[in-house]
Amino acid sequence: MGQYKRWYDHDPILMEVMDLLQYYQDDLIEQAEIFISRIEAQVGKETIDSYYESVKSLIKGNRWYDANPVLSRTIELLRIIPPEVQRKAAQTFIDNLKAQGITPEMMSEKTE
Repeated sequence: MGQYKRWYDHDPILMEVMDLLQYYQDDLIEQAEIFISRIEAQVGKETIDSYYESVKSLIKGNRWYDANPVLSRTIELLRIIPPEVQRKAAQTFIDNLKAQGITPEMMSEKTE
């Protein structure tokens, strides 16, 4: 298995979600909030809050998503969950967009 520069480079679905989040932050913030609420429902809001507080001091603020607290929290949670859960969460994210009539292709057309 090759070395990857970023934690999500190993999975094309994760890469797609990260690209969507990066380039369409305003459009997708609601989906990020839904993701956080689903994770909180599974492991508990206190657990999530505690984890995020423990890593917040380690965040240098240089990443594109650090400026937005919802995106920062969403991506940190996505980063630490097991790979099989990452993939499922990423696929669910894309499926939710499609259910709303939004496809990744439509998002890419916005920049053309």
